[in-house]
Amino acid sequence: MRPTQALNGGGAPNWKVGNWIGDWGQMGGAKQKGIIHYGVSANRLDPMKGTLHDAVFNTFRRTKGQIFYWVPPLVAAYYLLEWATERNHFLNSKHGRAEFGDEE
Repeated sequence: MRPTQALNGGGAPNWKVGNWIGDWGQMGGAKQKGIIHYGVSANRLDPMKGTLHDAVFNTFRRTKGQIFYWVPPLVAAYYLLEWATERNHFLNSKHGRAEFGDEE
């Protein structure tokens, strides 16, 4: 009993088993049925069609959905930094040193 081509390795030609149909991607067998390919000519395509319109409205939509996640921390950080800057200027001023100079 002879092994089939699949059991025999299948990748190398074996003239005893049957016809060699070629390596992967270069098979010389019959054409497959039921596979349909459609194509459009390159000069008929417009890849940039609607790009500017979609960019504006998609950016607006995505920002609208995320604005409450990043605006409150941004505002809080701004006010915190403003307070810290003013406090630092006060503590390093003449009046601040006079008021809090003995604590450090």
